[in-house]
Amino acid sequence: MSDGEFSLDLRVYIEDTDAGGIVYYVNYLKFMERARTEFMRSLGFGKNYIFNHDLMFVVRDVKVQYLRPATLDDELVATAVISELRGASMVMQQRVERGAEVLARGDVTIACVDRAGVKPRRMPADMVSKLRAAQGQQ
Repeated sequence: MSDGEFSLDLRVYIEDTDAGGIVYYVNYLKFMERARTEFMRSLGFGKNYIFNHDLMFVVRDVKVQYLRPATLDDELVATAVISELRGASMVMQQRVERGAEVLARGDVTIACVDRAGVKPRRMPADMVSKLRAAQGQQ
């Protein structure tokens, strides 16, 4: 992770492609989800932390631009960086790249909710602190 940006190496498998051998559009969202999940895990907020604090993160809004196609066996990188951090939500700017080419980019708004009622709740203070540090703020 540099300058607050997390990156995850990926490879395109046949299951990721459509009949034409091009990555099916929804799979870019899966690649971005993996990057967000691993980003949070890298900060110490894996499954155990989330479950022990009775919270979940849900996608509230997604805006994606598809720029170039990925194909079978391509080596990709999915990135995630926090662009906005609020008490109960955050926006992550994400990209899926092949080398220097940006294939897809998007803004994903994630909301923190309680597990029982699935209602918005503030993120724990230690989480906010680490997310601000990852974002380059204090």
